[in-house]
Amino acid sequence: MRYIPHTDADKQAMLAAIGEPAGPRTGEAGPSSIDALFAAIPEELQLGRALEVPSAMAEPDLRKLLSRLAAQNTSMGQAVCFLGAGVYHHYAPTLVSQLLLRGELYTAYTPYQPEIAQGTLQIIFEFQTLVSELLAMEVVNASMYDGATALAEAGLMALRVSNHKAPRILLSAAIHPQFRAVTKNFVESAGGSVVEIPITSDGVIDLAALERELEVGAAAACLGYPNYLGGLDDLAGARALCDRHGSLLVATFSEAVAFGLLKPPGELGADIVAGEGQSLGVPAQFGGPHLGLFATREKFLRQMPGRLAGETVDTRGNRGFVLTMSTREQHIRREKATSNICTNVALMATAATIAMTCLGPEGLATCARASHLRAEQLKAAVTALPGFALKYARPTFNEFVVTTPKPAQAIVDALAGDKIAAGIALSALDPSADAHLLLLTATEMNSAEDVATLIAALKTV
Repeated sequence: MRYIPHTDADKQAMLAAIGEPAGPRTGEAGPSSIDALFAAIPEELQLGRALEVPSAMAEPDLRKLLSRLAAQNTSMGQAVCFLGAGVYHHYAPTLVSQLLLRGELYTAYTPYQPEIAQGTLQIIFEFQTLVSELLAMEVVNASMYDGATALAEAGLMALRVSNHKAPRILLSAAIHPQFRAVTKNFVESAGGSVVEIPITSDGVIDLAALERELEVGAAAACLGYPNYLGGLDDLAGARALCDRHGSLLVATFSEAVAFGLLKPPGELGADIVAGEGQSLGVPAQFGGPHLGLFATREKFLRQMPGRLAGETVDTRGNRGFVLTMSTREQHIRREKATSNICTNVALMATAATIAMTCLGPEGLATCARASHLRAEQLKAAVTALPGFALKYARPTFNEFVVTTPKPAQAIVDALAGDKIAAGIALSALDPSADAHLLLLTATEMNSAEDVATLIAALKTV
């Protein structure tokens, strides 16, 4: 046991210590072996054999093995990639990765002690400022795990703000299925319920159906902007309905670069904005880590989950930064906390801060326009193919849904062997979805040659 240095005597001493508290009181002996500690686990759930891992090897051999394993993956940069649905292939400036390697950034964790964490706290403060400008919201927290948990926390916050008078959260069916699933789990665990609002034939929320549910009563209505299908739910129309029925309006998204082109949700009346910030300088990394963005109105500040870095002055008048507006209950007394999320994925927030600073407002707008333009070119080219058609006619940002002449997953699988990531079959993320629906995405990283390659490949299948 190379990495477990305890001797047999050490193990016996620990087993004896485990048994001592129970022995004198109950007369029962402690566990006789380490295996006995796990005896309560049903046998059918136990592995019953040694782990299939290589034995110890020399460092050069280990490096070769790990290189071979890594080579089995294909990154977005190695393929012709049209993937989206929450993970986007945008360019992250080289400066991002270089600065993240600095020790004080790479290893920084929870900045409870401001006297030794000024750099970390300032970065969080700048992050909050930049996201506030991006979303046109008054208050932004120090980030969350990802877009799904951010939306779930928005649902819980809405329940608190409404004092659970109408403990229902309304979710547009055009919101990402994983966002909806996580939110349902959180809200129902807190004693609330989730109601999904159907979408129209244009792939956006049905406002008439939304109003009927608001009349019954709801803490909040959550809309996608942009939504999972690429469309833009009507925030302004929903704002009027929420005002009429006394509910909060929550906007969610998975593509933050969209706000380089779209009017930000704060200007359309959102009370809470919760979404995914991966596209802001965080590379697609085989599933994570991601970056949850969370913003709200100042009047709801006390109910906002997560951390908040504030600016202050010390006793000498020097500018400084501290965590503020959050008691220790937030972190150590779970039943009193507004959230039990225990980290703000600070490294990813730092990456986003560096990227947004590098791009600036004009750079972000240029990136957004380029992504939208390439997506429109892709849309025109794909829908010109026999058997392919646009599913929803409403405007989209950089992803859209097409109907396919054969099951979409079969098309995706057929092209994957040629290192062409031909979008995502909607049935892969939502089993209830039509098997002939394919979600395609384009960003500034896609060239005209990429589009031509995809079109030629689609013709073959």
